[in-house]
Amino acid sequence: MFGLGMGELLVILAVVILIFGAKKLPQIGAGLGQGIQNFRKAVKGEEESPPPPASQPSQPDLLEDRPQAEAPPAGEAAQAKTKEG
Repeated sequence: MFGLGMGELLVILAVVILIFGAKKLPQIGAGLGQGIQNFRKAVKGEEESPPPPASQPSQPDLLEDRPQAEAPPAGEAAQAKTKEG
């Protein structure tokens, strides 16, 4: 089990008991078990039910139909600004 022997597991258990206290261990265990159970249900549910097909048709890009306005060359725009200022 993850390369841990019985001695290492007992040391880890002792540290957990010291940190959380003996009264909190059942609550922590129940919460951990419930979390694992919910995770398994979620994973199993995703495998069983594939996502529904898209019901809305994709809209064409509306920007493609617009004509593109041509920008003046950079030299002309710069000259116009210098003449104004």
